[in-house]
Amino acid sequence: MIKASEIENLLTLSNEYTVAVKIKSELTERSNERDPFYLTKDELDEILHWKLRRQYRRSKHWQNANTPEIIKTITSAALAIDVPDFDYEVELRISILTCLRGVGVPVASAILALVYPEKYAVIDFRGWRQVFGKNKTLFSIGDYKRYLAQIRPLAKELDWPIQEVDLAIWELDLKKSIEAKQQSQSIEGDNKSELSQLDMKRIVLDQAIKSVKANKCE
Repeated sequence: MIKASEIENLLTLSNEYTVAVKIKSELTERSNERDPFYLTKDELDEILHWKLRRQYRRSKHWQNANTPEIIKTITSAALAIDVPDFDYEVELRISILTCLRGVGVPVASAILALVYPEKYAVIDFRGWRQVFGKNKTLFSIGDYKRYLAQIRPLAKELDWPIQEVDLAIWELDLKKSIEAKQQSQSIEGDNKSELSQLDMKRIVLDQAIKSVKANKCE
């Protein structure tokens, strides 16, 4: 399990932190203006950009099917749900949000995390790898509930919104991935250097053998 000390200094290092703060602030303001609250097409698009990053364009053709009216209807229905059983609330909200084209469990979790950062986090392969030590790219609602349950104690210990805990975990995985890649490149470089030295020794040895043979012929 991840320790709070591993992530407590990583949150603001994330390139996504400032953008997330901006989106959360805007959505909080809009939620005070709209009753019931819903997302506009532009707001959903901003969340998709934040969550998908470089993969945003891949899902663009699916997103085009989501009209402003459909987005308003689906998001207002999902965000209006408020039940005492949190697990059931998660199931209902994620199930409704994933009715939108191009929105799977990870993107639905991002919508909830930015609207309700105290209760929800984003599930993706980086967070899962750090929390459970396994590679995984496809997630179910059950996986999401399990992930939230695992990182909730960290949020309580750090006194952070659970969304920020998740973002720091994301940064931790990115940091470890970069370090592992650099170490691999360093080892590869050392191996190449050793091979180069071995090749030089072989060349010198070949030249010495040729020189000896030449002297014998003379």
